[in-house]
This record gives sequence, C-alpha cells and structure tokens, in this order.
Amino acid sequence: MALQGNLRDFSASEILQLLGTQKKTGCLTLERDGQHVVIYVLDGRVVSTRTPGLAKGDPLLAFLKQAHRLSEEQHRGILTIQRESSRDLEDLLLNGRYLDAEELAGFVERQILDDLMHLARWEDGTYRFDPHLRWPQPPLVRLSIEGILMEVARRSDEQKRYGSMFPDRHQLLGLRDLPDPNVNLGEDERELFGIIDSRHTLDEVVAAAPLSEFETYEALQRMVEAGWVEPVGRREPGLAPPPLELSAAARPPRTRWERDLSVALLLIAAAVVLRVTSHFVAPEAARPVRMDIFAAAQVRDLRMALDLYRREHGVYPAGLHELVAERWLARDQIQLAGHELRYLSQRNRQDYRLELSAGP
Repeated sequence: MALQGNLRDFSASEILQLLGTQKKTGCLTLERDGQHVVIYVLDGRVVSTRTPGLAKGDPLLAFLKQAHRLSEEQHRGILTIQRESSRDLEDLLLNGRYLDAEELAGFVERQILDDLMHLARWEDGTYRFDPHLRWPQPPLVRLSIEGILMEVARRSDEQKRYGSMFPDRHQLLGLRDLPDPNVNLGEDERELFGIIDSRHTLDEVVAAAPLSEFETYEALQRMVEAGWVEPVGRREPGLAPPPLELSAAARPPRTRWERDLSVALLLIAAAVVLRVTSHFVAPEAARPVRMDIFAAAQVRDLRMALDLYRREHGVYPAGLHELVAERWLARDQIQLAGHELRYLSQRNRQDYRLELSAGP
C-alpha cells in the first residue's frame, strides 16, 4: 500500500527520515502549486531526484548548463539523440563521453542537494510514496538520508547568515584586492573572479555564476571575509545592466587585475611538480625530451590557460594563438625555448593534445 498524505501533517524531512530508517526502496513524489519533485530511494538511500529518461526541465541537465559544463551545442545534441533513442540522460552523458562517471556523480550529488534545499522550504503540498516505482538503472550515487538532511539543515542556517551579510540584492560587487599567489583558491572562487567587475549586482552575479545559488553565496562569503571582494555601490532596480559576456571579437582588453589574476593562478599551478598526463605526450618518432624546471613550469602555465579558456567558452581553443589574442598568455609563453610544441584540438574542441619534441 502506498504511503500518502499532506505536508502540513508531516514535513518532507520527516517522511525522508522514515524512508531512511526503514531502508525503503521506491519513489517519493511531492507536489505543490504545480511544482513536482521526485525522490528515488534504494535501501533507504537517495539515488536520484529526477525522472528517468529526459523530461522537460530535467534538473540534472539544467544544473549542468548552469555550471557551464555543457555548451549550447552539446545541449542541443543531447536533446536530439535522446528524442531518437529514448535513453536516459545519465547514459547519454557517460557513453557520449561528455563527463566521466566520477565527475558526473559529483554533479548528481550537488543537484540532489540543491533540489532538497528548495524542497525544505515547502510548508504545504501533497506526498505519495510508491514502493513499486524504482530507479531503473545502476545509480551513480547512494546518499545517506541522515547525512543529506544534516547538510540541508546546515545550508538553511547558513542561508540566513548570508541574508544578513548581503541584505541588498541590487548592490554592485567589485574587487578590493587580489589573493596572495600562495593562497589555494577553490574552483568556485576562480570562476567568480571572472564575473565580479564592479558593474553587476549581487543578483546578476548569482544568476551568471556556474554554481547553485547556495554555492555562490558560500563562495562570496569567503571572498568578502578574505578582503578580496566588497560592495562598491548600488544600481537602482529597473535600470538595464551592462552586458555580462561579450564575444571574443568585441571583448575589451583585460583589465590589469584580470591579467594579474591569470598570472597568479598560473604561478600557483607552475609551483606544483609537473606530472605528464594523457593530455601531454611526446610523439613516438621524436627524440626523447628532457625538460628543465622552466620549461616544465611553462607547460603547466599553458595547460592552466587552456583550462581557463574552456571554462569561459565551453570548448578548448582552435589554436594557441587564441590564448594570446584574449590575453590569457603572452606570445612568448606559447613557445618553449629548445623545444618544438604542437597543439591539437580533438573531439570538436572538447579535448586537446600537446606534442612536445626536442628542438633542432
């Protein structure tokens, strides 16, 4: 017999706790004012909060787009393939090599937490648990319900603090100081540094950030407390914002702090001991290559610049000259003294290959 009722009598958290304690398997469906949320559980653990296949408004697909992990071209391609094959989104992402299993699992976990954060605000609505409706494929994650609810409670408390820290959604955010080159910046902080420019409001930064709303506020709080970011004014509601992104041809030269930040990030990467990975190989016919510490650091700089370019554009550059044109690197930084360097973009610019051989 299905479990069902109203959220005024039992909250979503209480229902999930019951399912976790009794190690239930099935699907919990919650509805309110036309909104619809599904939570699939397996042996008392959450495995998904999306409908199998690829329904309209799929939360995982939306999250990947928001995180700038899928380009518009990739998004259209996935929709086309799914219409023809009826395969599940996770299957398409893995077998299409858009993401590997570990990376996709990380996004699924973040998307589930984001969905449950929104669900925690529901004070009314209906619920129904069906033990016969099960997640149809091997799950990428198996999240403890107790652990999830503790994290949701923590985030809810933090959100209240962020509300007092950022009381005005129309305040403009600007750079106050650059982080020390030795500071280990998080991925979310690096992404946000490219958005905060003294011209855009808190609301606009949150909307443009490749993170969930909570993750963005969490990163901004760290950056403000570190003295890197500060409010610099206010734009009255109703006034048109300046464009947040420009095409490569129309983009103005990078400001001094943007260039300094890129250099700082590259220096951080250059300080790490060079390890040769699948992106860096020597051609079989080339003479053995021995790099000194300066060449090794330069290669690390180059790879970091390539990754930064991909985060901004969704693809790797067609050629290294594009890094120079957009001021990610200087011209002499794409040339290695005593070595011949060849860059090859692959898989529709979703991957690349560096070939290095000894110079003449």
